[in-house]
Amino acid sequence: MHAMILAAGRGERMRPLTDATPKVLLLAGGKPLLQWHLERLRSAGFQRIVINHAWLGEQIEQALGDGSRFGLRIDYSREAQALETAGGIVNALPLLGKGPFLVVNGDVYSEFDFSSLVQRLAVTGGTNVLAHLVLVDNPMHHPDGDFALLTNGSVVDDGRTRLTFSGIGLYRPELFGGLSTGTRAPLAPLLRAAMARGAVSGERYDGLWFDVGTPARLMELNRMLDRA
Repeated sequence: MHAMILAAGRGERMRPLTDATPKVLLLAGGKPLLQWHLERLRSAGFQRIVINHAWLGEQIEQALGDGSRFGLRIDYSREAQALETAGGIVNALPLLGKGPFLVVNGDVYSEFDFSSLVQRLAVTGGTNVLAHLVLVDNPMHHPDGDFALLTNGSVVDDGRTRLTFSGIGLYRPELFGGLSTGTRAPLAPLLRAAMARGAVSGERYDGLWFDVGTPARLMELNRMLDRA
């Protein structure tokens, strides 16, 4: 099973913390954000991880190496300039195999149990679903949300009550079929096009999830973890 952690962004809103350190290596609860993901992915049974990087990416490789100390194999997808979410995934497709794969944003903290997606990952390739998204309640800094989750498990982009995309999703390579390697491209337009065809499913996660997007939110997360 393959998983990808997105780690190529510069983290402009996190400056000056990210001027000399990649955002995903900032500490939360005494560990780099990336390490929390690696440990939870390993516990869920994932063994092969792809990490893309651009800004200060050599620091990420130096910190994690080949992944053996985490019980994982880590491959790196290097980008001269960050290619955005969909562009970064397309660039990494040769490392992700031919079947569905998991992607998680490196700059979120979550206690989501990735093992709950393992069975879904195994069967996604045999359906018409191109993406399966984990959605969360809207945080204060994103009150309007992103997408709506229907009672039948479909995710749509319309005027219903919206939830926020957590940055955790399963994808089939076919979702990215129209993009060329090395092209900067966001993920949302691809998801919306697939939603219009009824090809996106989802689930709601009510546990701890934190978008570590600013120094203030990182401080808040650290206070929370220190109390735990």
